[in-house]
Amino acid sequence: MASLKIPHFLLFALIVATSTSAGTIGINYGRVANNLPNPSTVVSLLKSHGISRVKLYDADPTVLRALSGTGIRTTITVPNELLISTATKPSFASAWVSRNVASHYPDTLIDVVSVGNEVFVDPHNLSNYLVPAMSNIHQALVDHRLDSAVKVSSPIALSALQSSYPPSSGSFKPDLAASVIKPMLEFLRRTGSFLMVNAYPFFAYEANSDVISLDYALFRPNPGVLDPGNGLRYYSLLDAQIDAVFAAMSALKYDDLRLVVTETGWPSKGDPKETGASVDNAAAYNGNLARRVLVSDLNTPRKPQADIDVYLFALFNENQKFGPTSERNYGLFYPNEEAVYEIAFTADGATPRRKEVPQVKAVAPAAAGGGGGGVTTSSVGTTWCVANGRAAREKLQQALDYACGEGKADCRAIQPGQACFDPNTIEAHASFAFNSYYHRNGRRVGTCDFQGAAYVVTQAPKFGKCELPTGA
Repeated sequence: MASLKIPHFLLFALIVATSTSAGTIGINYGRVANNLPNPSTVVSLLKSHGISRVKLYDADPTVLRALSGTGIRTTITVPNELLISTATKPSFASAWVSRNVASHYPDTLIDVVSVGNEVFVDPHNLSNYLVPAMSNIHQALVDHRLDSAVKVSSPIALSALQSSYPPSSGSFKPDLAASVIKPMLEFLRRTGSFLMVNAYPFFAYEANSDVISLDYALFRPNPGVLDPGNGLRYYSLLDAQIDAVFAAMSALKYDDLRLVVTETGWPSKGDPKETGASVDNAAAYNGNLARRVLVSDLNTPRKPQADIDVYLFALFNENQKFGPTSERNYGLFYPNEEAVYEIAFTADGATPRRKEVPQVKAVAPAAAGGGGGGVTTSSVGTTWCVANGRAAREKLQQALDYACGEGKADCRAIQPGQACFDPNTIEAHASFAFNSYYHRNGRRVGTCDFQGAAYVVTQAPKFGKCELPTGA
């Protein structure tokens, strides 16, 4: 993980999710600590939380044996210190694959080999060895007839970008683009692999908290940031960071490649100067991101159909990591397996309301007392927040899930059998939840937007027999 320090004028941006498919959340299992449980216990922890993907920073045989038979998809890593040998000695790469992949697969579902980690920021200047090392590992997989099942890639940090704001101007550093990144992207295309990216909105927010909204960084409702280069509006910092990478790939003519976020997270504790590091913010970032991925998949304004897999960093707090306090406090769990904070790793746990409301056609506002949604007489000085009937159903559902979940809206009345369950439509239920959230947050500017899924009205709304209250 490399810290990204961004000048104050490099504002990043946030989130629009439109896909109806659901993704998966993986976890990075780092072990730079002297107090962690044994691998078998860790695997039991992963299984108990429904975690189906794990990424390792080595290929420890004890860990790989513990993962055997679990069905957990596993990414293993050729450490940076082995990169030169892997690149210059095909026999070394062949032996490494034989020992660390072929001897465990398929009992342990190794599906990715990460060759190095953030090689471009490694102080040992290993960049020129990266693509040869990747090629030798891939050839060894071909020799073992494992190249279809196991892909080869390498995570890059956002510091590989020369430009990242606005996202549409994203480009790679010139000294890396031609010599290393373009050959790497060509290798990924040729082998049917994908680009790994480590992205941390926390670093950008920490360095620029005076100009970057915390809501924007934590996937909370916010007015968004417009990219003047392409007219797209961003509602999350992570989306903007990802799209900056997509723009950089596009500049090199590699629009067709997939991208996987192999590290992202938020620390639960930091030094006094590490603005934003807290348990509440870590729970909000990881919880909201996981909910988005699991319920509606992670896509971006530039790539609305790109279903992006995400690996959270990290499984445990690691007490032997160097650097500021935050480096030792990215874990979702303490070494005793107690959760630092609660988030969901499966769709069932991430969706506050599992009942799906049927898609309905938009209707004109009905008169008071009718069966549809409408606006009644004026109520001077009072405002309400209602769903935008023209918004996509998926956007309304995502915003509804947020309001009733992390947003802490009072959604009891729209549960089955309760007073405002009927009419059972996405617009009616969302309006009730949005209005509760709006009033609970003091009707502040920006709390009735939900990324364009809601707006403020000055006449009392009514849906069927359900009137929206004027309080929380």
